[in-house]
Amino acid sequence: MSDLFFNETYSPLSSAEIVAKERSNMDQKRFTHCVGVSETARKLAKLNGYDEDKAALAGFIHDYAKQVPVEEFRQVIKNQGFDQDLLNWGPAIWHGIVGTYFIERDLKITDAEILTAVRRHTTADTEMTTLDKIVYMADYIEPGRDFSGVEQARDVTYANLDEGVGYQLAHTLEYLVHNRSKIYPRTLEAYNVWSVKKQ
Repeated sequence: MSDLFFNETYSPLSSAEIVAKERSNMDQKRFTHCVGVSETARKLAKLNGYDEDKAALAGFIHDYAKQVPVEEFRQVIKNQGFDQDLLNWGPAIWHGIVGTYFIERDLKITDAEILTAVRRHTTADTEMTTLDKIVYMADYIEPGRDFSGVEQARDVTYANLDEGVGYQLAHTLEYLVHNRSKIYPRTLEAYNVWSVKKQ
């Protein structure tokens, strides 16, 4: 936790102010997860020649809106120009796509690359930047994760970021199908790009 300092915040707020706002917006377990994602994003950035500090910040704030009340999400979707189809989904999808509204409002971060990475971390996408992939995978493999297959996911991701994205999408879809859960269309489209074995 001592390394939780961002040289550049992409915001008028200081690093300490952003950390304090995030801490007050979630419980301790979620905050610890965000710190783990931040640290993992920093490692993945170093391995992939990306700005480590920017990746660490994006990883830290990715779940800023995770614990926003459902009704508040609904009001933002209805009143802030979001696709109204989002009302058919729920917080698992909203905290990424709609979460960017709260990040801009509360943390004053408007950097398009960071906001896109937050937006895509719940669904993935057919096209993903290096930062998108870093945040998507750091969320999946941070040290607090202990699901079956996480060690393989880490090995794959640290060896090849794109293959990590494919691994996560394949296993996420497998999990959703097993549980007969709805699959967000963009996630299915992303699977067809990143996970399907090339013939």
